[in-house]
Amino acid sequence: MTARRTEDRHPVTGVSHRQNSDIAGMVFHVKRRSLLSGILSRSRAATVAAPVSRETLSPMQDSETIDQIDDTPIARAAQAAVQAIGRAGEGLPRPVATRVMVVANQKGGVGKTTTTVNLAASLAMHGLRVLVIDLDPQGNASTALGIDHHAEVPSIYEVLVEGKPLADVVQPVVEVEGLFCVPATIDLAGAEIELVSLVARESRLQRAIAAYEQPLDYILIDCPPSLGLLTVNALVAGQEVLIPIQCEYYALEGLGQLRHNVDLVRTHLNPVLHVSTILLTMYDARTRLAAQVAEEVRTHFPQEVLHTAIPRSVRISEAPSYGQTVLTYDPGSTGALSYLEAARELALRAVSAGAGGSLVGQQRDGSGQGAPGAQHGTTEDNR
Repeated sequence: MTARRTEDRHPVTGVSHRQNSDIAGMVFHVKRRSLLSGILSRSRAATVAAPVSRETLSPMQDSETIDQIDDTPIARAAQAAVQAIGRAGEGLPRPVATRVMVVANQKGGVGKTTTTVNLAASLAMHGLRVLVIDLDPQGNASTALGIDHHAEVPSIYEVLVEGKPLADVVQPVVEVEGLFCVPATIDLAGAEIELVSLVARESRLQRAIAAYEQPLDYILIDCPPSLGLLTVNALVAGQEVLIPIQCEYYALEGLGQLRHNVDLVRTHLNPVLHVSTILLTMYDARTRLAAQVAEEVRTHFPQEVLHTAIPRSVRISEAPSYGQTVLTYDPGSTGALSYLEAARELALRAVSAGAGGSLVGQQRDGSGQGAPGAQHGTTEDNR
């Protein structure tokens, strides 16, 4: 006598698993047919209600449709990106003499290093020759430019303390043609103590730059967030001070102190030093505080503040982790476009102030080559 296999049934409904599976399949097919019929009915309704296809639109209707598409935020941002990137190839005016700019602010976290490397990359992309001197022991500018700065690498420390020529420590930036960097290593952290006993300790960087014979249009010096001997060396070597200001209240307090120290250096060590540029960074248009800080700074320093403000941008923060500037990491981002515009404004302001020369690609003299001492002379040569 054969045993009969009983089917497993649900304890409440009494329906077997096989019947339950068949019912689920039927429900699925019913829902699928309903969904398809709904899609087809909506498609037919849209076809009846819609006007003729775009190919048969009148020229006026077609123009209005294109204008509506171009008026979207994404389209406007894309158009601005294309225009800004296109302007990068137009070239900027070369300064008559090398502009040595000190990027300084004793307050940390305001975007000094970010501003230094991205402005330098922007200027170099416009065809100018730019040198970045990393004077911060953290070496963040070297990291952002993809330059090795471990303990064995010749760096700015050897230039300041040991008197090594600047040309022996300059490295080209692979990602950007015409951009060069003097890296900083951890040894620089002890340089402030070692410089105390050296002769002419405040002007050692100035002498190193004056002895550098390669033609340059811009030298940007990234300073540490302090007012020690390293920053003083930068202020003595430079002619202009560029101050990045974060759009927050604490930045306003530090600005007054920094200008006081610049005045002291100008009085006793460097009579041509002046604050030429103030750049608003980390600007968040969604907050009233940012707008109030920007308005306050522009009211007190109308001539120095650039019209371009650098917005908060994730791309700007991500770029250094890949050893790149935001210009090479994401050229179409809002941060990259803002720095391109800031660099253009920085260069054109020099022309309006009488410090500019010929456009990149134009000849300076009959041979088209400027003499390093006359046309690309450092600040020391022009004092």
